[in-house]
Amino acid sequence: MTTVVVDTGLGNLRSVEKAVAHAADAAGKSAEVVRSASPELIAKADRIVVPGQGGFRDAARAFRGGLGEAVLESIRAGKPYLGICLGLQILFDESEEAPGERGLGFIPGKVRRLDSSDGIKIPHMGWNQLELRSGGHPCLSAAGGGGAWVYFVHSFHAVPKDSSCIKSIVTYGANAITAAVGLENVLATQFHPEKSQQAGLRLLEKFLDL
Repeated sequence: MTTVVVDTGLGNLRSVEKAVAHAADAAGKSAEVVRSASPELIAKADRIVVPGQGGFRDAARAFRGGLGEAVLESIRAGKPYLGICLGLQILFDESEEAPGERGLGFIPGKVRRLDSSDGIKIPHMGWNQLELRSGGHPCLSAAGGGGAWVYFVHSFHAVPKDSSCIKSIVTYGANAITAAVGLENVLATQFHPEKSQQAGLRLLEKFLDL
């Protein structure tokens, strides 16, 4: 089983690669974990992980052309997809952070800036507690389900047109933040499993079981 961590050049991709490899070892799986930007390798992978930290504009441009098409083809083929942070946001149509830039458009909706009108600090950074929605998701249940503490660093969050794909939220000031979305073979989290200690490790282990 090969898992490709898609290398967009954005954020600390090495930490995600190491976390996925550690999860495979902890679960006793003989899984090869490779970090790559090769569309050919992504197309051959059994599952893909798309992390990323930084701006939506850079992510949108990184996914133009062959890389984005390879990711979409993997999703359409039914391969398990895990998106982390920008790997969640890039699934949507567009973002208020980068007007005019287009995401992958797999999930209709828009990425919006967090509301700071009540004086909360932006970015939303640190630990927060999951609240499940729409039945949750097996990976979220493995992480501890509703009440699990996970780690965030972000200023924007996704607002899908169909709220039934929202699998968990967290509350931050006036914001009901989309913490995770799930649709068929796709799971994506605004939080960082690789920074979420045991909850994140258990989520990754379950993802490798899907």
